[in-house]
Amino acid sequence: MLILASTSVFGLFYFWNPANNSLFPKCFFYSLTHLYCPGCGSQRAIHQILHGHILTGLNYNYLIGFLTLVLSYMLYVYIAQEYLKKPIKNLLYKPLATKVILVVVVLFWILRNIPFYPFNILAP
Repeated sequence: MLILASTSVFGLFYFWNPANNSLFPKCFFYSLTHLYCPGCGSQRAIHQILHGHILTGLNYNYLIGFLTLVLSYMLYVYIAQEYLKKPIKNLLYKPLATKVILVVVVLFWILRNIPFYPFNILAP
């Protein structure tokens, strides 16, 4: 079921460009405040990355790279534990990891809304 849902979502992002399609929702936070949230640009980033334009996608939202690292690590831990039967402790379940991720996201949120160089390159 998860594979079917993932394939459907990625199919939507592959075949329809969120930048010029009303099928995709606009950011509610940006609509209210005209400030970028940590997720602003993610839909356009996913579309670009699925088409092989990795750098263009990252320019829309640099947190996609961070998310990819976190999800890759979680997949590695899952495969190692479930299929390879290796006893690996998931470092992401530590309180420090949660705090670091929260700090990264909040700093990204603040910095991408500063309207001058070099911070404006973080904006989508």
